[in-house]
Amino acid sequence: MELYATRVLNIPRTSVLLVTLGFFLNGTSSSKCTEEGKWSPDIPACARITCPPPPVPKFALLKDYRPSAGNNSLYQDTVVFKCLPHFAMIGNDTVMCTEQGNWTRLPECLEVKCPFPPRPENGYVNYPAKPVLLYKDKATFGCHETYKLDGPEEAECTKTGTWSFLPTCRESCKLPVKKATVLYQGMRVKIQEQFKNGMMHGDKIHFYCKNKEKKCSYTVEAHCRDGTIEIPSCFKEHSSLAFWKTDASELTPC
Repeated sequence: MELYATRVLNIPRTSVLLVTLGFFLNGTSSSKCTEEGKWSPDIPACARITCPPPPVPKFALLKDYRPSAGNNSLYQDTVVFKCLPHFAMIGNDTVMCTEQGNWTRLPECLEVKCPFPPRPENGYVNYPAKPVLLYKDKATFGCHETYKLDGPEEAECTKTGTWSFLPTCRESCKLPVKKATVLYQGMRVKIQEQFKNGMMHGDKIHFYCKNKEKKCSYTVEAHCRDGTIEIPSCFKEHSSLAFWKTDASELTPC
């Protein structure tokens, strides 16, 4: 039998052995040569460290398990677990055979419940029609007309028993400007046509303003935030009656 050990001390009549990683010494670590010319105690053997088949936690399954020593596993072999649907794993899904011949800490699979998600104001929510919502169940959200969802459309029940996100519905902006040419998404549009029903939350437009000294134009951003938009103070709404005046949008950019 290969010994898988190293002789580290060789004094007359005495030998001391150290074991290679992944093996254990089956016997004493030192032996002495007697007057009869024999070693006492007998020379030990080095055996592999093995772990028995791992216990499977309740509500869990073996995802990856390949025993390499018959039904047993060797030192540093790993096993991967997964939980049954709607059970959340608490701990590491991978365990390892240790030098003590046992497994590192096993995970737990727990049933996790989430409360029914609330309907956002001016919106709606859909979720599975069942008495209890569990881990990994999903809910979808939407908003009524003229409102925009602030956040993801879909949320998931997490292992902490809470929803990954609960969005809100943001109000659109009514524009106090009746007529103007503005920049929207890099294009020149007429505000009275593009936004006749108002701007949605999160939309941005750029108003044209005049630089009277240089007789050129520049743009200033306006942002719709939950029903509120601030029109730049430099913007002047062009009156069709003042036909002799040039609108800022028609001037050369500064």
